[in-house]
Amino acid sequence: MYFYCEKCKKPYPLNTHSYMCECGGMFRLHKDPMDDVHTEITLGEVETPLLPMKSGKLEVLLKLENLQPTGSFKDRGARTLINEINHLGIKKIALDSAGNAGASMAAYAAAAGIECTVYVPDDLSSEMSNQIESYGAKIVKVANGRMNTCAAVKKNLGDAYYASHVYNPLFFEGMRPMAKEIYKQLGNKIPEYIFMPVGNGTMLIGLYLGFMELGRLPHFVAVQSSKCAPLYEAFYDKEPQPKKTTIAHAIRIETPKRLTTMVDILKQTGGDVVMVEDTDILKAKKFLASKGVYVELTSAAAMAGAEKFFAAGKPDNYKVVIPMTGSGLKR
Repeated sequence: MYFYCEKCKKPYPLNTHSYMCECGGMFRLHKDPMDDVHTEITLGEVETPLLPMKSGKLEVLLKLENLQPTGSFKDRGARTLINEINHLGIKKIALDSAGNAGASMAAYAAAAGIECTVYVPDDLSSEMSNQIESYGAKIVKVANGRMNTCAAVKKNLGDAYYASHVYNPLFFEGMRPMAKEIYKQLGNKIPEYIFMPVGNGTMLIGLYLGFMELGRLPHFVAVQSSKCAPLYEAFYDKEPQPKKTTIAHAIRIETPKRLTTMVDILKQTGGDVVMVEDTDILKAKKFLASKGVYVELTSAAAMAGAEKFFAAGKPDNYKVVIPMTGSGLKR
């Protein structure tokens, strides 16, 4: 396995301390069929269930990623990334995160004996901060929003490996098996639609890679807050609007680094982007909790997006999957 630039195709080893190509291109992962992904380091990950849920006339299947070891789907990517760099002998990492990725990376780094520093927005919830620090990671709080954490960590990397869930393709590789899980759980069938909250696009890109391996693609529908919707603007060629803070913290990404890739994926799959209001997100979270599913607001955003998209109804035979990205206990 090795990284290569999506623009100029220049190869880079997995242990490179460059996080993107010298030409400015983002990395992708080259993986031969005989390449094994290391899995020695584990925290007891599970094949998360698909829970049938009905909201009015809308029937969906919730993929309960909130049941992963640290409470979010990011554990999938963190496990793969940490296993590979640990195999290469890397013992010091740094990253930036809105919370979930930081907790996942800190947990798996702790299991591997890797020193970890996480740069986070200064308004990160105390629950999330406590979780990250409990794993022995160092937290650096950065003022003025999520995007500033990215700039801060890159400025202060030193000799640490940048274990970014946005820049490092090994993280996306860890998301790939989730597609096969869904396929198997549906009786070896592809769902018609998958709705997901999208900020940096970790899940979107990872699921796309997984379903590409299976040979068929569902319609991906990205859900964003009306207060911060750069993917919606790019997908529909809209004039960019000033970005505001949304209650769905994990998707308040003003300038996603892989925006073009995400637009291409949505168009290739006949997908779409739905914007929802914070009031819709709160309503969806309350509804899910009333059914016994306690998830973060970002997960509720995906439910709100599906309800809006299918407001006029959906065909009864359509299978609609909505990943619950994180636990409500984390915020």
